[in-house]
Amino acid sequence: MHTIDLIVLALYIIGLIGIGIRFARKQHTTDDYFVAGRSIPGWAMGLSLLATIITSVTFIAYPGSSYAGDWSLMVPNILFVGVLLLIGSIIVPFFRHVVHMSAYEYFGARFGRLVRLYSSAAFAVGHFSKMGFVFYLLALTLSRMTGWSLTTIILLTALITIFYTLLGGVEAVVWADVVQGFVLWAGILVSLGFLLWLPHQGPHAVLADAWNHGKISLGSTALRFDKPTIIVLVIYGFFFYLQKYTADQTVVQRYLIAKSDRSALRGIVLGAVLCLPVWASFMLIGSLLWSFYRLTGEALPKSITKADQIFPHFLVTHLPAGLSGLFIAALVGSAMAMLASDMNCLSVITVEDFYRFIRPHARDRELLRAGRIIVMLSGLAAAAVALKLAASQGGALQLYYTITAIVAGGLAGLFLLAFLVPRATRTGAITGLVASLIFTTWGVLTEGGKILDLGRWNFTWHDYMLGAIGHVIVLVVGVSASYLLPGKPVATNLTWSGWRNRIHSQQSVHALDVVSPTEECG
Repeated sequence: MHTIDLIVLALYIIGLIGIGIRFARKQHTTDDYFVAGRSIPGWAMGLSLLATIITSVTFIAYPGSSYAGDWSLMVPNILFVGVLLLIGSIIVPFFRHVVHMSAYEYFGARFGRLVRLYSSAAFAVGHFSKMGFVFYLLALTLSRMTGWSLTTIILLTALITIFYTLLGGVEAVVWADVVQGFVLWAGILVSLGFLLWLPHQGPHAVLADAWNHGKISLGSTALRFDKPTIIVLVIYGFFFYLQKYTADQTVVQRYLIAKSDRSALRGIVLGAVLCLPVWASFMLIGSLLWSFYRLTGEALPKSITKADQIFPHFLVTHLPAGLSGLFIAALVGSAMAMLASDMNCLSVITVEDFYRFIRPHARDRELLRAGRIIVMLSGLAAAAVALKLAASQGGALQLYYTITAIVAGGLAGLFLLAFLVPRATRTGAITGLVASLIFTTWGVLTEGGKILDLGRWNFTWHDYMLGAIGHVIVLVVGVSASYLLPGKPVATNLTWSGWRNRIHSQQSVHALDVVSPTEECG
């Protein structure tokens, strides 16, 4: 790694630390620390959403996927905007007026404390596992590019991210995300430029070669559910992003930090629209890499055994000093943006959904202190997971995937049950979640017979379908159980029909009450 690259990376990291210090002076209450005093402009919120969604996994996995195959990963991502257009104008103001800080307050209001705690814990398990994986993947990639040890990279990344998140709260996270958004686009444009113009045949020839060889294709249109066909990816994308918009604290928190309902909606639309060209650009980078090495005849080293190793190799070997440092900064920044957001969100839900029940009379200062401690502990624990993965050379990844797939599913179905079905009861919701857990556990364990082989009783569809079916099971079983089993629906004013009636019956939507953590059924 050239000295100039190190300087570029160091300047970027110093900037992040400076942002944390800059906003540390403003963190006096939990409202400041967790939702930035609800003062973030819409455009900044949109860039923050972009930086949270686009992680270092995107940098590596997307070019690798299109290099080895096609653009099929783009299909579910198109649903990111599609689902937003379908529900955004309803969901964004709804959450801003029915929850205080945690997305899972809503489930508590509709179905009781147990469902609230389960949904919050499911989010925590899923995102904590993801944090460890992102730390590990970033370290693995940077180690190949720089020669630094995995342990050094993991520890440095963790300490820097914890530092600016711990000091500056979500406001520091958001403004660091804004910087990351610009660095990200700079890195993308530089990479595309070199891939298009380095081959002597010129940009048109590179693009034509990729197109003619099927490297810019959305995949198979066959009506099959055992392969990642377009229909499977569409179903997966719909439910994945429905859960993102309705039951993912990292996204719901973005609604809450905005200045107003209109600002929040504009921000979420901006973030979603910006994500699409970023995803497409990384897919295009992979396709152009395939054409680049084919047209130039340049041989890849034998040490490269996977497609996701090719883009980092290209950056190190073909970008001049300084520019490769810019992209490394973008890679590091994308990982830190996601990690910082998850640390802050884990802090929010732990304080709001768990600590408040243990210490119901705790003062705000105590809650703020607890939030800071949780940021630190979650970051260190995720780094420990990454170090474990590094020690096992990734061998423990299957365990994390399995746990996450089993526990973190069904929340989109739970939201649909709560929001669309006034008759839904706590008993119905719990029954639906249990049924979904049983199905998902069976599917994960028997999929392909990798963990448990039950022969003809194995789950034979593609694993992308597991989550989608799990959401449907929560909804269908939840509705059925609500009608068949004893129980009364609670807080029906927090359904779609109830929400519309309240909007029509009041002079201003701002007169609506906020649901407090104690206003729960049961």
